[in-house]
Amino acid sequence: MATPRDVLTPDAFGLVQAVVDHGSFAGAARELGLVPSAVTYRIRQLEDALDVLLFDRSSRQARLTAAGNELLCAGQQLLQDIDAMAHRVRRVATGWEAEFTVAVDNALSGSTVMELAESFYGLEPTTRLRLRDEALGGTLEALTAGRADLALGVLVEPGTTPGISSHELGDLCFVFAVAPHHPLARVEEPIADEVLIRHRAVAVSDSAQQRSNALTYGLLAGQDVLTVPSMRAKLDAQLRGLGGGFLPEPLVRPYLEAGRLVAREIQRGSRRTIRLSYAWHNASALGPGRALQWWLAQLESATTRAALLERHRPG
Repeated sequence: MATPRDVLTPDAFGLVQAVVDHGSFAGAARELGLVPSAVTYRIRQLEDALDVLLFDRSSRQARLTAAGNELLCAGQQLLQDIDAMAHRVRRVATGWEAEFTVAVDNALSGSTVMELAESFYGLEPTTRLRLRDEALGGTLEALTAGRADLALGVLVEPGTTPGISSHELGDLCFVFAVAPHHPLARVEEPIADEVLIRHRAVAVSDSAQQRSNALTYGLLAGQDVLTVPSMRAKLDAQLRGLGGGFLPEPLVRPYLEAGRLVAREIQRGSRRTIRLSYAWHNASALGPGRALQWWLAQLESATTRAALLERHRPG
């Protein structure tokens, strides 16, 4: 009889995941290019080697048992550990990370990030670069959850997050603005909350996957809200008069100058300044890889930090 070490392979975990995704052995077989009997046989091999039932077959849909769910969770962690081991081995050999992920808050200048990426590729690194578009609490969460190696535009107090180092990026000013044809463009200033609450707000959706990490700014309880996926979408919605809200001053500046948006003073303050930072992991026993070293060196430049906070070009 096969032992657990014989059958617990990456392919086996992929097979179990395919059955879960499709809800049936037949669906998994179609995805993997196998006949259903082959899937049934391989699942039975797993169950026999572990001496457990992985799927409840009492209904038409294949459902994981508690043991099956534990196997799948443990398998996902094992695959992550294998990937991490491969990355560490490669770093020992070359100094370059196999993959380097930068989480970027979408209030920052995307063009500046792309210019940094262009310069990074000029080094001809062996590292695969990945950029993540994040918002609000999701930017830091991407780092702390291991989905990113460097996070730009986070709200974090130095020394408050174990295993994470951070440095100040700079202050970003937000301005409350509406389209000139929006009703709030004509009301008396400063606009009181009882007036503001009768009009829709536009808000960027927090990209945090854990609700406890999500952040909310400038919204009134009970106010109608249009939630959009990015700061660029928020700008577009406000240009169309779909609602009002705070926008980064560098992003909104050309539209204010052109008269396509108007800044309005509200009772709670028409301008808000948020201090942003950049953060990275500091817990690696190997020390920072060459990709992280390069990005941190660029961020030591005050010019680079200012460029990330500045957005002159309308899109």
